[in-house]
Amino acid sequence: MKRLCILYFSFLIFCFHCGFCQPTGKIEIITSDGRIKTLIEKHIAFNENKGSIKGFRVQIFFDSGNNSKSRAVTAMNDFTLKHPETKAYLMFQEPNYKVRVGDYRSRMDAQYFLHKITEEYPDAFVVKDNEINYPGLDDE
Repeated sequence: MKRLCILYFSFLIFCFHCGFCQPTGKIEIITSDGRIKTLIEKHIAFNENKGSIKGFRVQIFFDSGNNSKSRAVTAMNDFTLKHPETKAYLMFQEPNYKVRVGDYRSRMDAQYFLHKITEEYPDAFVVKDNEINYPGLDDE
């Protein structure tokens, strides 16, 4: 019992002594760094200029050859008359003219819209697009 008390007392003294043996030094807390602020400002400016994100659209028209541009414009105008709330885009990727509609963040949203217009545009399909306009959050 006496040995246990001596051992316990020695352990407490050792722990107490080690607790105060830590060297004292200067602790510096950086609350803001000018380089971080500059980097954040550059990131914000880059994203403001970009104006677009990756997303999905529904392609309703695809054609090449003679008079393909006029047929594409007609298809785009017809779509705009039937669905004024959805934007339509005329694209030219040589030698093809394409009409794509909508700005969807997810494939599921584009698929939902495709399902709504399938009777009018049976050959339409969902495509991934690298630059869609920012769709409104209320529309989802």
